Amino acid sequence: MNTAVYVRVSTDHQRTDSQEQELRRYCRQRGWNNLTFFTDRISGAKASRPELDKLMQRVRAGEVERLVVYKLDRLGRSLTHLALILDELNRLRVPLIASSQGIDTSNDNPAGRLQLGVLMAVAEFERGIIKERVNAGLAAAKARGVQLGRPATINGRATEIRKLKAKGLGLRAIARQLRMPPSSVHKALNMAA
Repeated sequence: MNTAVYVRVSTDHQRTDSQEQELRRYCRQRGWNNLTFFTDRISGAKASRPELDKLMQRVRAGEVERLVVYKLDRLGRSLTHLALILDELNRLRVPLIASSQGIDTSNDNPAGRLQLGVLMAVAEFERGIIKERVNAGLAAAKARGVQLGRPATINGRATEIRKLKAKGLGLRAIARQLRMPPSSVHKALNMAA
């Protein structure tokens, strides 16, 4: 088990020296010597970041005792993304420490646990707001007569399906020939009956 240290800058032109020095000093003060650094030089808005992905694989494999970052915004691209990472770390019992913000979600740190709870509540609130907006948008589209969902393909092909059935082809043979799922062919045949 070791201490994972995640460092991120947004572009190749930026340097990670100041974050790394601060995090090495912080870990040394805490007596954490077995450090593994994960460094991304990529925008925080990117959904996939190679080193963060590697780090999370190590966390899932049980190889990380704690995760140390300089600031929370170095880790998550948004509050929702950060909440997902925090939730996973929490489930896997891996504390997150943000050295410059005084955040430490270790079990022995009640203030850090409180901060984690507040962050999780805010993220849940944000997810709820997003869900409300999506549902309102769908309702408005329906009210305007917009057809939602994938367009039905069997209605336009029912005649073709019946002709092939009349020639003696079976359900699967029709599906293969028309490149349709057998369940759609079955549904079209039942609609015609």
